[in-house]
Amino acid sequence: MDRRWLAGRELSPEADFRLFCLPYAGGGAAVYRAWQEAAPAGVQVLALEPPGRGTRLREAPFRRVAPLIRSLADALTDALDRPYALFGHSMGGLLAFELARALRRRPVRQPAHVFVSAAASPGTAPTRPLLHCATDDEIRRRLAELGGTPPGLLDNVELMELMLPVLRADFAVLETYEYRSEAPLSVPLTVLGGRADRIVPPKALGGWQRHTSAGSRLCLFPGDHFFLHGATADLMSTVLRDSGATALAGPARLPQ
Repeated sequence: MDRRWLAGRELSPEADFRLFCLPYAGGGAAVYRAWQEAAPAGVQVLALEPPGRGTRLREAPFRRVAPLIRSLADALTDALDRPYALFGHSMGGLLAFELARALRRRPVRQPAHVFVSAAASPGTAPTRPLLHCATDDEIRRRLAELGGTPPGLLDNVELMELMLPVLRADFAVLETYEYRSEAPLSVPLTVLGGRADRIVPPKALGGWQRHTSAGSRLCLFPGDHFFLHGATADLMSTVLRDSGATALAGPARLPQ
């Protein structure tokens, strides 16, 4: 297992179930910092750290989906020795879907469930201007519109110099992605969204159901595109219930 993807964390041999979490554009493993505290004792939450951020700040970020997914699938092979699920928010939702498709082409344990959060279904036409080739000022303005970046961070020149290359690379991953038709996944799918999300509104989530033959359901939460930051306990309950992890672990711990 390439521990760089785990932000330096170790795989727990005592875990009955693993939850691999993929972040949104510009985010890293820290997005899911509170999730392990909310999980039951037998569930290990493993927030994945793509290159270019957090503990991998000095590494060049990926700019295309295919090599990113290939690297991630290679890295996770040794960690799939027990039941697990994939969870991704926004860009991470698309990556979770493509990772599930990549893993089914390999002789490894398949996920028990895939969770796609705040991500439009593959094949949805883009509704906003492309950002990976935009100017730095245009990206800053767009980030301000999205609402997920604190104003103080947008005004911090040094931090933005670190973040902009990663954001531009992540936008390139999203905006150059070309969906290739394959058979639906044979894994159940839960699609999550924010009721007030203007970036990926609930109506953009309906197309996911055709990407699985094992059943899907849609769960909407209060909030906008970044609803996950205020819904840790509710999201963990949803993940435990839908993935079947509840049967393998004890009661969930609420964040302190």
